[in-house]
Amino acid sequence: MKQAIVARTDIGMGTGKLAAQVAHASLKAYENAGADAQREWKSDGQKKIVLKCSGERQLRKLADKARQERLPYALVTDAGHTQLEPGTVTALAVGPGPENIVDKVTGDLSLY
Repeated sequence: MKQAIVARTDIGMGTGKLAAQVAHASLKAYENAGADAQREWKSDGQKKIVLKCSGERQLRKLADKARQERLPYALVTDAGHTQLEPGTVTALAVGPGPENIVDKVTGDLSLY
């Protein structure tokens, strides 16, 4: 079991903002997973990886792939209180799910 979190590189998030957006995405996708997937992922050590993408369009395409693969996922939209405009899509988490299926969605991306 694995979770991949994908963050945008084109919007200039600071390190703290990036960390917060990744955390939001991870937790939201976990909450969207079924109880069995949650339990298995937790017992497997909650494996996760953070990847980068070039923009919102790419994030939305990845979300569509995750949906097609029937994986839990979560797109994060910023509230706009600090660095970004309200409604800016910042990150996507895919999984937790079987590692080979998560890799079908995110396997071509680079580490952040």
